[in-house]
Amino acid sequence: MDLNVLALPGDGIGPEVTSEAVAVLRRVADVFGHAAHVSCELIGGAAIEAAGSPLPPATRQAALGADAVLLGAVGAPEFDSLPPDRRPERGLLELRQVLGTFANLRPSRAWPALLDASPLKNSVVQGTDLVIVRELTSGLYYGTPRGIAGTGADERAVNTLSYTRAEIERVARVAFELARTRRRRVTSVDKSNVLENSQLWRRVVTEVSLGYADVALDHLLVDNCAMQLIVSPRRFDVVLTENLFGDILSDEAAVLSGSIGMLASASIGERRASGLRAGLYEPVHGSAPDIAGRNVANPLGAIGSVAAMLAYTFGLRAEARAIETAIDAVVESGRVTADLKPSARAASTTEVGQAVRDAIVAPFSAPRPSSPIPRP
Repeated sequence: MDLNVLALPGDGIGPEVTSEAVAVLRRVADVFGHAAHVSCELIGGAAIEAAGSPLPPATRQAALGADAVLLGAVGAPEFDSLPPDRRPERGLLELRQVLGTFANLRPSRAWPALLDASPLKNSVVQGTDLVIVRELTSGLYYGTPRGIAGTGADERAVNTLSYTRAEIERVARVAFELARTRRRRVTSVDKSNVLENSQLWRRVVTEVSLGYADVALDHLLVDNCAMQLIVSPRRFDVVLTENLFGDILSDEAAVLSGSIGMLASASIGERRASGLRAGLYEPVHGSAPDIAGRNVANPLGAIGSVAAMLAYTFGLRAEARAIETAIDAVVESGRVTADLKPSARAASTTEVGQAVRDAIVAPFSAPRPSSPIPRP
């Protein structure tokens, strides 16, 4: 199979982790007999410096022409003084719209070998295995009107939280289909005791659930969900929520795995004429400029994003399992970066990437990972 992938290394540690992820993609393609065609373009701060825009036309066109997009990270402190529509993060928001990737899947699970890396007690985090399904192309991040106007005491800022029934229905269906491949439970998160928008969200999700009688549905207010993720994370299977709540909760869920550097994500859309599902794949972590260029960043989130790409866009489940199994083996071996093993014996970014590549084996000898990638 030809794997036509666009890599967008981005800013900070993005180029370092993306380099290792692409190398893993090439390795698994070689092992399984595929051809990996990887091109590279600019996004975020790097694109602003080179082309004056966080998402240049060349990047936009390349993304539309690729089967899947692999992103490193965007953001840099030197751009914080720019207006919101010119900052590096705007490039990512626009890219999601260009690709039509409306559902973001962020898994979080507790690896037995990393229980001590979590700030939570082992007895609390052990056995955690959840996926947050976040609506990605609407809500406060995209609603209009928006902006800052006025001066002095009359200066005010406005953002608009808006969702249509159709937008809620389509992301809810992704969550319920995903739950059918897991433990058949969806927790929908909103703020319906205060927000009319959340009242519509809860009503529409409940209506969608009627088509999935085999999946249990419960509702939580977002503040309660934030507490339950820390108090009782094992109760969750698939967590469904809107854009802003999902952004916050998925970062909170990162502590359950021991490090945000472990977490992959998949942003998926509808299937194209080719039959492939549009997809944007990226680690959950940010650009971390404080450690950029030091070869200490954790590449496993980016590598896990390649596994998600193979599963969700290309439908290559055995290849995705091979990467997940390799990640499991590396974590169990203790050959991990300093965020997971803060000592002089911690491995570098490139060493961890090489260890994953070395652990990828042909399908006839690859055991199933302890937590296979879910299928939406």
